[in-house]
Amino acid sequence: MDKIVINGGGRLEGEIRVFGAKNAALPILCASLLTDTPTTLRHVPQLSDVKTMGKLLRELGCQVEGERAVTIDPRGVAQGSLMAPYELVKTMRASVTVMGPLLARYGKAEISLPGGCAIGARPIDQHLRGLEALGAEIEMHHGYVELRAKRLRGARFVFDLVTVGGTQNVMMAATLARGTTRLENVAREPEVQDLAVVLNKMGARIRGAGTSVIEIEGVDNLTGIDHAILPDRIEAGTFAVAAAITKGDVLLRDAPVDHMHAVISKLEEAGVRCLVGPHGLRVIGPEVLQPIDVVTRPHPGFPTDMQAQMMVLATMADGQSMVTETIFENRFMHVPELCRLGANIQVNGNAAVIRGPTDYSGTTVMATDLRASASLVLAGLVAKGTTEVRRVYHLDRGYETIEKRLRPLGANIERIHGASS
Repeated sequence: MDKIVINGGGRLEGEIRVFGAKNAALPILCASLLTDTPTTLRHVPQLSDVKTMGKLLRELGCQVEGERAVTIDPRGVAQGSLMAPYELVKTMRASVTVMGPLLARYGKAEISLPGGCAIGARPIDQHLRGLEALGAEIEMHHGYVELRAKRLRGARFVFDLVTVGGTQNVMMAATLARGTTRLENVAREPEVQDLAVVLNKMGARIRGAGTSVIEIEGVDNLTGIDHAILPDRIEAGTFAVAAAITKGDVLLRDAPVDHMHAVISKLEEAGVRCLVGPHGLRVIGPEVLQPIDVVTRPHPGFPTDMQAQMMVLATMADGQSMVTETIFENRFMHVPELCRLGANIQVNGNAAVIRGPTDYSGTTVMATDLRASASLVLAGLVAKGTTEVRRVYHLDRGYETIEKRLRPLGANIERIHGASS
């Protein structure tokens, strides 16, 4: 099992390119199941989650070729099992996003229930209720959910809570339903908008993506297309925090600034200079960071996927900050590890009070989930001495070769293969 070793204290300076968004690539890969011809996706990030999705698509009968540019040919799916097995779903809950496309295109799907995960239970009941509203017959047995429908029909459905995966699943299913579907209280994230762009390029008729109401007029068939995945706003935000806390000066090339307003606003509130230019976002860290208060919200609010990273920035600020998590009930698992490095963080329910500035001291820490692992790498960049981050397979789910990309900026960071857990 790999580990990442960081000798902190260096200033980051230079340029780093932001890669394609994992959270956009995964549902768009699933959307290829709706078509009758191959789809080619470009700027696909080389991440373990993307590889897992490719493996699942192959298991369903697709031909999947390429890496940075991936072509998915779904014409062999009809001969497949139309089942997403537990072995794949347990490693990546985004696997359940094949449910809507399979049901709409082939009339059935069998998906392993994902169970819980490190940052909360995140049930799929909203996915299932939405598909049921479109006419799906649903049965549960032996840890699997089986869905059937001769052809889905348009309907009005109101999500009980905002869910990105649920919005994507039901929206994809509705593209091939008979009649018009109206989805209310939907997720507004850029990744939902990008999926809608893809589906419309395929021949779907979707209006309202990016607002709280999406309307879909069903069509009879969709056709494969060529599409470039949008840049990853969370990766860009993570690198922006790295520049800020190291008093650095870094150009984030291709950063999707139009989707980063909440993060940029908090960085500027902390005293960070954020300069938008033709090539991306330049981030310049101040000599002294100011305390901030952060509350996670669905988009366009502050993203929960940036909470752990922004908490590290707050630990470096001169004064008291507060971070409140409203999306996931168990997303402070990075706090004990940051405290082992020297942070002063007190958690009370879904709120964390942070007192800084922190004089981090390197030690060995364990990653508990994807964004927690990123926060530990960030803390390692400013810690005195050596920080070892274990269980970095979490990191590899959302950051492609992060150590190779930070080194040209001046970070003293390396990956050691085969380390004990």
